Amino acid sequence: MPLGTLDRTPPPFFKQGPSALSKLVVFSALALFLMVADIRFKVARPVRAALATALYPVQWLVLQPVQAAGQAGSYFTSLHQAQKSEGEALQRLAAQAVRVQQMEQLTLENQRLRELLTMRERISTPATGAQVLYDAADPYSRKVVIDRGQTQGIAAGAPVIDESGVLGQVTRVYPLVSEVTLLIDRDQAIPVLNARTGVRSVAYGQPSASGDGLELRYTLANADINEGDLLTTSGVDGVYPPGLPVARVLQVERRAESSFTRIRCEPLARVQGALHVLVLAPVGPSLPPSPAPEPGSTQAGKPGAPSGNKPGSEP
Repeated sequence: MPLGTLDRTPPPFFKQGPSALSKLVVFSALALFLMVADIRFKVARPVRAALATALYPVQWLVLQPVQAAGQAGSYFTSLHQAQKSEGEALQRLAAQAVRVQQMEQLTLENQRLRELLTMRERISTPATGAQVLYDAADPYSRKVVIDRGQTQGIAAGAPVIDESGVLGQVTRVYPLVSEVTLLIDRDQAIPVLNARTGVRSVAYGQPSASGDGLELRYTLANADINEGDLLTTSGVDGVYPPGLPVARVLQVERRAESSFTRIRCEPLARVQGALHVLVLAPVGPSLPPSPAPEPGSTQAGKPGAPSGNKPGSEP
């Protein structure tokens, strides 16, 4: 018997329940009914709520690894951004600190220059502006070097002042630079005038371990001088113009065993931090002119005078 004539249908003994087509139609109709009923009458809402409540712990457990991975990635990303922002902030802070220091230095320098210009307006002596380059290499002296020399008309002996008072005197002149000896140098002296009493004296440089200053020597014990008195240039030396501030009396020590008073003074100029100075032209000695010889006066008869021929005498 050929194979095509065989009956492939199961025998009636194994046929049970409805067919697959019937199940499809029934379940499709049921699903359509439930959808329409849910849309119109909300019959499936309690079921969905119960299922959502029952499945929430499972969803929470399943989402924990995902959330942990996301939080870890966000943490490292935020940490990297925070470190980068901190580095940029530190760089900006350092740059701003440098600008603030420069601004403070420029403000201080501008203030000192204004005061120096004010000092220049108070004096009538010709002055040349200069800048302090560095301190002298000799540790046993108090000298500085300025950036003006013979080519700018600086002469030896010229007084040097800053915005506060007399700083020193030019002692050596080179073609491009000059050496200034400060008032506090032990070999420096300046005639001064007490602005309160009008008494003249001489101030000497007195460097010491406690602080560089000036000292008024050979002042009698009964001299009228007090702490806080202002000392100015007297102008009798022909170098410093009169009236320039020099120092202020810091200590007056009267000793019973000595007839002189020890007087320590504090210089008003910035002997330790001067940057811009003025070099003044020396005033020149203000000596009175020598008297003219009287008419008809002769040198005869004076000791050491050459002897001449008198009228009527033999040659």
